[in-house]
Amino acid sequence: MTDTLRPVETAVAHAPDRPPRKLKRSIGVVGGTLLTLSCVTPASTLFVVVPDLFGALGTATALTIAIGSLLCVAVAFCYSELGTLVPSAGGEYAMVSTLAGRLAGWLVFVLSLLVVMIVPPVIAMGTADYLAPLVHLDPSWTGASVMLLATLAGLLDLRANAWITGVFLVLEVIAAAVVAALGFTHAERGPGSLVSMQVATPDGAPDTVTALLVASGLAIALFVTQGFSTAVYLSEELENPRRTVARTVLATLAISAVIILVPVAAITLGAPDLAALTGGDIGAMVTAWSNTAVGTFVSLCVALAIINAGIVMVIQNSRVLFASARDKAWPDPVNALFSRLGRFGSPWVSTLAVGIPGAALCFVNLDTLYGVTGVSVTGMYLLVATAALLSRRGPHKHTPAWRMPLWPAAPLLLIVVLVYILIQQDPTYLLWTGGITATATLYWALYLRPHRHTRWLVSVPEA
Repeated sequence: MTDTLRPVETAVAHAPDRPPRKLKRSIGVVGGTLLTLSCVTPASTLFVVVPDLFGALGTATALTIAIGSLLCVAVAFCYSELGTLVPSAGGEYAMVSTLAGRLAGWLVFVLSLLVVMIVPPVIAMGTADYLAPLVHLDPSWTGASVMLLATLAGLLDLRANAWITGVFLVLEVIAAAVVAALGFTHAERGPGSLVSMQVATPDGAPDTVTALLVASGLAIALFVTQGFSTAVYLSEELENPRRTVARTVLATLAISAVIILVPVAAITLGAPDLAALTGGDIGAMVTAWSNTAVGTFVSLCVALAIINAGIVMVIQNSRVLFASARDKAWPDPVNALFSRLGRFGSPWVSTLAVGIPGAALCFVNLDTLYGVTGVSVTGMYLLVATAALLSRRGPHKHTPAWRMPLWPAAPLLLIVVLVYILIQQDPTYLLWTGGITATATLYWALYLRPHRHTRWLVSVPEA
């Protein structure tokens, strides 16, 4: 327990005098917002993740995502305050380590690593479905190819990637807008259906969606807008992070919630019947509402959005691994590899280390990936909210930073809700995630803690 609550500065004081390697500050609010929105990847989330929610929650999908988005406001407050207080490429783990102690930071690092390794292949495997109007491909092999392409793009300069992802982002927003317009203009039912809480059974009969089902679905609903945290990972490369991080986090959450929620509401109203809505084949509904050409256009925009998301997620994830090596999380040879910077200023070894395993994960069962991701995101948010409760004590009380409204009520309420969501999850996914976390705790106990003066020395570059 002492290690959990010990201020990180105690450990950092024993670090070598040589300053840690820093990433280059090269992007402003616009570039950071483009990259962060691209990581949320609203269109690919809408077309890849939301159909599974339709299958489980039917007409309650929009309500569940809306509740998840409201919860994410409190999460965004926590990220904005902690991200400006601790602007590091380490993201959650740097924030939690600094405020709640090294063990807590290590555990949130493991959970965030699970999320950042699993989410890209989950999204990438949806590419084949949306290239189907042109060519039929195997989802796993297509997803692996997208991951490798994203890895190559991630080796480039960050400013160049901001413009590439910005162009792709425009296309995916257009696709979402087309779906929303078609759904609303072909409405089959009134707005009351958004809270009718019905889902179709396998034989097509209507069934009631219970409150427990909604609570269980909130783990995935939190994952739907999860990418706004990318602004925190990029805080070390954002100009003037004390101002830009909070603006980017909050603006991205608001924009992505609208881009996702409006089409979801439109699909719920415009689906031909409850069975079609529960089936979640959005591409087929778009074609039925319009014609094959429009359906193909939307599908291609989604495919580009998925590639876009892969690029941004690989960029984000490589920064996490780079920061962990800089903070001495691994044996020296591994730290030396992961902290290497290439000619474009990107951590190229770390980029390969997240991209190639991501391609391999495209061959893992999709339901397992979804389940573990939902549990990991919920657990990660829980630890971040706990750190937010400690953000105004000791030396951090007067540190210049963006400060959230409704503190400490917002993080306290968030903790209660997240614990409830967590205990509603499938025991299998809880066991998978718990087993990985337990293994990581052993690594902490047997390697990091005995070498506390030379390992896991979380550094925070100057703003």
